[in-house]
Amino acid sequence: MSTHARIRSVISALCLSAAPLLIALFLLVGCGMTSGNSSTNSGTTTGSAFVIGTDAPVASVVSFTTTIQSINAIDADNKSVSLLSGSPSVDWARYNGLQTMLDMNDVPADTYTQIQVVFATTPAPSIGYLQTGTGAPTIATMPATFTTTTVTQTLANPLVVTTEGPVGIHLDFRLDKSIQVLNGAITGDVNPTLEISAVGPSDPGAYIDEFIAGVVNPSVTAQSFTIQGPHGRIFTVNVNGQTEWDNGEGMSNLTSTSIVQVSGTLDRTDATIDADEVAILTQDGFYAGGQVTWVQPSSGPATDFQLYVRGTLPASGDGVSLGQIAQVNLTGSEKFFIYWMHNQFTQFLFNPSTLLPGQHVTVGGPLSGAANADALSVKRVVLRNWGFNGTVVANSVNTGGDTFQMNINGFAGLLVPGQPVTVYIAGGTKFRDGFGSLGDLSSATNVRVVGLLIKDPTSGKSVILARYVDDMD
Repeated sequence: MSTHARIRSVISALCLSAAPLLIALFLLVGCGMTSGNSSTNSGTTTGSAFVIGTDAPVASVVSFTTTIQSINAIDADNKSVSLLSGSPSVDWARYNGLQTMLDMNDVPADTYTQIQVVFATTPAPSIGYLQTGTGAPTIATMPATFTTTTVTQTLANPLVVTTEGPVGIHLDFRLDKSIQVLNGAITGDVNPTLEISAVGPSDPGAYIDEFIAGVVNPSVTAQSFTIQGPHGRIFTVNVNGQTEWDNGEGMSNLTSTSIVQVSGTLDRTDATIDADEVAILTQDGFYAGGQVTWVQPSSGPATDFQLYVRGTLPASGDGVSLGQIAQVNLTGSEKFFIYWMHNQFTQFLFNPSTLLPGQHVTVGGPLSGAANADALSVKRVVLRNWGFNGTVVANSVNTGGDTFQMNINGFAGLLVPGQPVTVYIAGGTKFRDGFGSLGDLSSATNVRVVGLLIKDPTSGKSVILARYVDDMD
C-alpha cells in the first residue's frame, strides 16, 4: 500500500467526528461552576453565565501572558455584573484555535448588550518568542505595553441570562491583529483586538475543546466524577455510553491522583460538563504540557526530548516552569497514546521513534520527578491537537484525495521538519471562519490547521491529520 493510501486508511479509522479534543486547557486560569438555578439573595434571580476563550496567534510569538482584571456584562441601563472570579493570569497564545472555559458564575438574570474587558498592567504583560541557532532552541521574553487596557464591545446579539440554563460569551483574542510589528520586528506594543459574541451551550463557540484538572472524587455516581481546577473550583463531569475514553481506560481507572483532560459541552439543565472525551494524562499527580522543541536522537527511538512548557498541574511543578523548556528523559517503559484515538494505529503513529519537533504533547508522572526541569521523568506521553498557522502551497489542493499542502510558519514552523507538510482531511474535519469545504482553499492563502502532527512511520515525513481548518485571511 502506498504511503498516501495507508495514511488515508488511517485517518478514516480515526473517527474525527467523535469528541473534539479538549486543549489541555492547561487551565492557566481557574475555572468555576455553580448551580444554574440559584440566588445571590432572596430578591435576585440568577442564572449561570460562562466565558469561553480562544485566540488567533502571531506567527513568531510562543506566548502572550497577561492578567485579566475583569470581564463585565453591561445591560441597557448601564448596570454592570462580573463574569469572572478573581484576576487570572492567561497565556493567550496557548489556545491557538482551541477553546477553553475561562470561568463560570451565577449572575443576575437580565439582558446584557455590552461586554467590557479590562486588562491589568501589574504584573506587566509579556511576550515570549523562540530563539534558534546551533543546537536546541531557547525561549526569550520581552515586556509588553497595552495601548489601551479597556475594551468595550456591543454584542451583535445580546447575552440573555435566565434560570433556564447556562449561556455565555465567546471571547477571541486576536493576537495576530493586536501585537504590533514594525519592519518584521515585534515592538512590544499591544492594541487589544477582541471578537466577542454571545453563545448558548450547544453553539460551536461554546464547545470546550480542552479542560485539564485533577480528579477529586473518582466515583460520585456510576456516571459522573468531580474534578478540581488550579484555583480550587469543583466541576462535575458526566459520562455515558457515548463518551470516548483514551488508552482503553474508563471510570474504574480514575483515582484521586489522576489528572484528566476532558472535552465536551455544558449541560443545559444543571451547568455540569457532559464529556465527549476523557483522557487520563497521569495517575501520579503531576502533568506538564506544551510543544516538543528538540528530540534526541533525531532518528530511531528517542531517549529524551525538550518540551516548551505551556501548562502544568500543580501550577508550579516544583521546578518545571511555565514558559520555559524542560528536558524529558525516556526509559522505554512509558505509555504513548493519542488524544481521541482509540484503535490499533495509536502505537504505530505515536511512539518514541515518531516523536517530532513541533508536536503538542503532555507528559505525566510522579510529582517528585518534577523537581528537576533538566531531567524530568514521566510515565505517560500523550499527543494532542494543536493549531498550525501557515500558507497554502499553490495548486496543492486535491479535492479527490482530500489533501492539501501548507508551509507552517511562526513558532511551529521553526520546529517542524520537512516542509511543506501534507494535510489530510476526513469526514469529521470542520471548516471554519469562512471556509465551507476543502475546495475553498484553492483561492486561499493564509490558513490555520488544528490537528495532529505525526511522523509517517515509513517515509519519515511530517503530516497533519486535520480536525479544524480556519481561514486566516
